[in-house]
Amino acid sequence: MNEFCKRHIGLSQQQQVAMLNDLGCNSLDQFIGQVIPSDLISQTKTTQKIGLSEDQALAEIKAILDANTVYKNYIGLGYYDTITPAVIRRNVFENPGWYTAYTPYQAEVSQGRLEALLNYQQMLIDLTGFDLANASLLDEATAAAEAMAMAKRVNPNAGNKFFVDQNIFPQTLSVMQTRAQYLEIELVVTDISQVDATQGFGCFIQNPDLYGTTNDFTSQISEWKQQAPKLIVVMACDIMSLVLFKSPATQGADIAIGSTQRFGIPIGFGGPSAAYMATKDAYKRLMPGRIIGVSVDSRGKKALRMALQTREQHIRREKATSNICTAQVLLANMAGFYATYHGADGLKAIAKRITYLANLLAHNLRHYGVKVFNQDCLFDTLSFEHADAAALMTKLNDNGYAIGSHEGKLFISVGESASLPEIEDLVRLICNDQELIVIEPEVLLTQQLSLYRQDTILAHEVFSSYHSETKMMRYLKYLENKDISLVHSMIPLGSCTMKLNAAAELEPLSWPQMANIHPFAPRESVQGYITLINSLKQQLKDITGFDDVCMQPNSGAQGEYTGLLAIRRYQASLGQAGRDVCLIPRSAHGTNPATAQMMGMEVVVVNCDDSGNVEVADMRAKAEQYRERLSCLMITYPSTHGVFEASIKEICQIIHDNGGQVYMDGANLNALVGLVKSAELGADVSHMNLHKTFAIPHGGGGPGMGPIGVKQHLVDFLPLNPIFDAAFDVTRSAVSSAPFGSASILAISWMYITMLGEYGLEQSTKAAILNANYVAHHLAKIGYPILYTGQNQRVAHECIIDLRPLKAESGITEVDFAKRLMDYGFHAPTMSFPVPGTLMIEPTESESKEELDRFIQAMASIYAEVQQVLNGGFDKLNNPLKNAPHTLADLMTWDKPYSQKVACFPMSNLEQSKVFPSVNRIDDAHGDRNFTCSCFDLN
Repeated sequence: MNEFCKRHIGLSQQQQVAMLNDLGCNSLDQFIGQVIPSDLISQTKTTQKIGLSEDQALAEIKAILDANTVYKNYIGLGYYDTITPAVIRRNVFENPGWYTAYTPYQAEVSQGRLEALLNYQQMLIDLTGFDLANASLLDEATAAAEAMAMAKRVNPNAGNKFFVDQNIFPQTLSVMQTRAQYLEIELVVTDISQVDATQGFGCFIQNPDLYGTTNDFTSQISEWKQQAPKLIVVMACDIMSLVLFKSPATQGADIAIGSTQRFGIPIGFGGPSAAYMATKDAYKRLMPGRIIGVSVDSRGKKALRMALQTREQHIRREKATSNICTAQVLLANMAGFYATYHGADGLKAIAKRITYLANLLAHNLRHYGVKVFNQDCLFDTLSFEHADAAALMTKLNDNGYAIGSHEGKLFISVGESASLPEIEDLVRLICNDQELIVIEPEVLLTQQLSLYRQDTILAHEVFSSYHSETKMMRYLKYLENKDISLVHSMIPLGSCTMKLNAAAELEPLSWPQMANIHPFAPRESVQGYITLINSLKQQLKDITGFDDVCMQPNSGAQGEYTGLLAIRRYQASLGQAGRDVCLIPRSAHGTNPATAQMMGMEVVVVNCDDSGNVEVADMRAKAEQYRERLSCLMITYPSTHGVFEASIKEICQIIHDNGGQVYMDGANLNALVGLVKSAELGADVSHMNLHKTFAIPHGGGGPGMGPIGVKQHLVDFLPLNPIFDAAFDVTRSAVSSAPFGSASILAISWMYITMLGEYGLEQSTKAAILNANYVAHHLAKIGYPILYTGQNQRVAHECIIDLRPLKAESGITEVDFAKRLMDYGFHAPTMSFPVPGTLMIEPTESESKEELDRFIQAMASIYAEVQQVLNGGFDKLNNPLKNAPHTLADLMTWDKPYSQKVACFPMSNLEQSKVFPSVNRIDDAHGDRNFTCSCFDLN
């Protein structure tokens, strides 16, 4: 076992032997033989190298990335130079207390990042002028596509035309074209001033536009609304421009979208960064993405939670507003902290400096005879022409600058790190050694003043309280200390794979040759990234058995979307566009039916048997019934019930025999790596959650990556990027803004695979399965029924305990179990998925036997507490489970019929170290009945 393998896997050899003995096995191989059907084990071993040490892997990735050229970036196109304040980089971006947390479903132990997200939403509410904003989307282009779909939901009876500004970012248009096709929306790309508002349901404006012109659309939108009062206007706005210019709400728009990347988030060759969406209160239930709302806890104290969750895929499935699950929470928090640290005055100073330098450059180019196309107001981008554009761009590259180009026009976008000497340099290079003419801002920017906003922004005290580094550092730590993350304890969330995110894996993300590379930089300057991505592709192909891998999808749900897109494009090429039925087992993740609906498919549900397996007879009957229309099956393997279904190859064959394709949801890939190859099971396409199986941290709800592996026949139907890929055409339109999604975090997975090597990957999978079975074995001994098992009564890498019998007997619910676990220092397992009234537990390979035993002991103690409720030792309503979680405030005003020790220190180890929830149990219903998603006075 190599050095990193020992660091990554939590079990020592002695612990592994002891656990195997507990399970009645003599060896790890014997045990795995009992879990996985032998005919599924791959006979083609992976060809990964022997695992490297941390130092060796870091040296290798540095050598690869040194092939990148770090230009002074003036390219724009939605990605801008920005400065990440060191206090945020060190205390958030590089801090496992922030990046290892999970999506805040358990709100009582997530109040820190919920407050950070509420600040982010408040920032967007102020800047856009709208009533509410969501807590991030994947990227700007995806947000535009989501806004288009939302506009159709808001205004469903005004035909299928959606007008799009011809000066939109090309990558945004491409993603909208992809989404529009299967929602039967007709995109009309046009001069926005020529739109007939009576002929469509909505309109999309880019402001500032592709070429940098900033407009006031107040009168234009007013005219449209007079013609068509229900027309929905979506405005894509540069977040930094909104610090100075009129808000989209003031101009009459209905929805605003954009990127918050330039609020301190490194470009990272395209990501990750958080997109935003803001809109009117009237549309809140039609909005995609998570929204943080204010509620109260059981003591009446203000508390935060995720609001209006009935819109989302995990509840509404195919009727959800979107398939989005993973978003960009870590980056949203960083953007919010950027605004908190700088405050309104600091942001205005940055924005004014940017617009001054951009306008100064434009003035000088005009003065020296260069044709600048921006005659009206510009914020940060100017477009111009040059007699020999290619030669000029080469000249600029040779001098360390990169600028943008599109359809014969050149453009320069000024970012936060631009300086007056650089503007002087650009004038000299473009204008044949002419000198910069300096004009004062008061004179230069008078033309803009009529477009400036008159309202106050960022007035809440959070944006004026933390401008010294000491205060900011303490605020970040104050928030971090409210939450449970992997720095405290294992997070046993089933289907989430909360494994170690090793420090060495994340180290390259802060390097300039990784962080400061533009996705549309000259191709020869990004060869380090290309080499790294191709190497990771090869690793993933080798692990899964697929013929190619597409790196565009920014999340697992987007991977599903991309996979179904490839299937539908392939079938259309065969003249089978009418194949529109998607079979989905009843146990599937909510993203599956939500994604199928986005692809214009009819979802047909396949039943599962009492053992948790897909009913093969029902599958066959439905595949044959819909034979002429069958597009695909979406199936998770191992199943969401936590078992290796022996019939998986037969199931795939049934689908193929009836003309369909098999989409394998890769959520549970952590149980397969090094042992079973998805492609060999019969899958045609599958996504891989790099933020689960391959060690990208969850970030409190993102970032993630969901690349898809495909068989050869689907390769030509994968999405491309309209700017980066020479082979691009509209039949291969994009699914995300950047060519390789959130490219910078791909380094994490490359490091993970490279350091583990073939042996380490296989051992990690075996350890994950062993840990799950050890936990299941001991929970069953306590008295918890294990709902589903596979062959030999074994589970895969996760297990489901059935709490329904206890609930029926005692009145103690799965929610009570989840909240009580907080008192024991644990984040709850996945609750009521895939079966209501259950907990799904996934310990991962990174946990030690001591931690597993601590969790088992906690569950045994809670089981004993339930027995006390049953035998009258505790009151049925006023007991430690119903009152959980308990806080420090409870200790100070104790009024319970059981002791403080029972409530807060139920196990002796908690007396040494204890994370107290900062609020008591939150009233979810109150939060939705009294919905508010903006900041309140926390004092």
